[in-house]
Amino acid sequence: MPGILIGRNDTTAVELDPRYGNRHGMIAGATGTGKSVTLMLLAEGFSRLGVPCFLADAKGDLAGLSQPAGAPSDKLKERLAKLGLSTWAPQANPVVFWDIYGKLGHPVRATVSEMGPTLLSRILELNDTQEGVLEVVFRVADDEGLLLLDLGDLRSMLGFAAEHAKDISAKYGLISAQSVAAIQRALLKLEQDGADHFFGEPALELTDLMRQDMSGRGVINVLAADTLILKPRLYSTFLLWLLSELFEQLPEVGDLDVPKMAFFFDEAHLLFDDAPPALRQRVEQVVRLIRSKGVGVYFCSQNPDDVPGEILGQLGNRVQHALRAYTPRDQKAVKAAAETFAKNPKLDVVETIGTLGTGEALASTLGDGGVPSPVQKVLVATPCCRIGAITPDERATIRSRSPVGAKYDNAVNRESAEEMLAARATAKNSDDAPPVKQAGKGEDEGNGWGGAVRDAVFGTKRRQGMLETMAKSMVRTAGSRAGQQIVRGILGSIFGGKR
Repeated sequence: MPGILIGRNDTTAVELDPRYGNRHGMIAGATGTGKSVTLMLLAEGFSRLGVPCFLADAKGDLAGLSQPAGAPSDKLKERLAKLGLSTWAPQANPVVFWDIYGKLGHPVRATVSEMGPTLLSRILELNDTQEGVLEVVFRVADDEGLLLLDLGDLRSMLGFAAEHAKDISAKYGLISAQSVAAIQRALLKLEQDGADHFFGEPALELTDLMRQDMSGRGVINVLAADTLILKPRLYSTFLLWLLSELFEQLPEVGDLDVPKMAFFFDEAHLLFDDAPPALRQRVEQVVRLIRSKGVGVYFCSQNPDDVPGEILGQLGNRVQHALRAYTPRDQKAVKAAAETFAKNPKLDVVETIGTLGTGEALASTLGDGGVPSPVQKVLVATPCCRIGAITPDERATIRSRSPVGAKYDNAVNRESAEEMLAARATAKNSDDAPPVKQAGKGEDEGNGWGGAVRDAVFGTKRRQGMLETMAKSMVRTAGSRAGQQIVRGILGSIFGGKR
């Protein structure tokens, strides 16, 4: 099977072997050096091989994958001649647009239950005690048949747990009001980042990301992330959830002729900046193990050291664009980048990184047996799609033709924990309310003169009647001698006895 051409020099062509596309990769370089074009080139190459792709569009320019390139200019023709691309022709790719906020693509949603207490605890940066409380809350929801779909459901469930803390603690383990309050505060921070748009239904099904078009080309899923990257917590939440879902749902397949799917994370440093150690550990674990599921993960960032070393060591395919060593940190980054490549005795990598022009790169991919090839300086190939942003009308046209629009564009809010707990509270309040006295015929007859006579004889709630007064008087006198005689006389006359 033909490889994906990354670039070429006078003597060598560097290609990405599809058999090792699931060994992950890295695209790095300073701003304006051509990282995005290389990312588009790889995504387009995977799509031709029938491999679905997912990429986060942080700047809005990756949407050009959906449109064919314009007529080649003289400069482009000269570049194509150097690359030996005689059959190059403008061509669009099958693209589906997604957007967590639902503005620039189909909404992306997940339920709280799918996220699960463990991953949600790491995202919320909860301590061990608070994580244990959240696990109890999820367990109680399962046992009570309460669906946790959105943040409103989780908040209601936390309130229910706090209200019934004594009973829940006796059955499931101790929970405290302080821990519940801490979880509520952490949820508030996540909600302020827009997580209420992410949690809900219909939830995204992974099969809708792993599609091919009618011609057998892999669909490229483009997530609009220009707004999302301003909310790093939500951005990392979504990407980590997506990788975790793939890892949990896909079967073990080992090494295939082509990957089952390829992921591209633009502005990858946002995944790791200020990330808690537990979150970074989770990303590392997923990247290590998801290879065996047939999924390749490609990070795109300005400096290689934006990605933690334990993850960087898992990335077998490398494309390094120019780095400018203006500061001591930049000089250190250049040396670190050079050391990650397989050595080429004919190339001074440290010096070359700083002199690369736009559209040039150092590239090294995995060859036979998964062995890295010696690094080469190459002229990066040109994708057949448009390089740049698209118009709102073009985006609307692509979105209207999407095969999944009818499924995801309209939100669904079915009965879940929030509604069910509210119904329980309403029913309880109704049962606790005092019965309402209904007016009837007898009440009407109690008004007027007849009612006054009845009250005088039989009494009311506030005042004794004549009969009650006489009865009490008889009881008080029954203890006396005369009283005893009177009582005996009355009882004897009733039962026929003698005095």
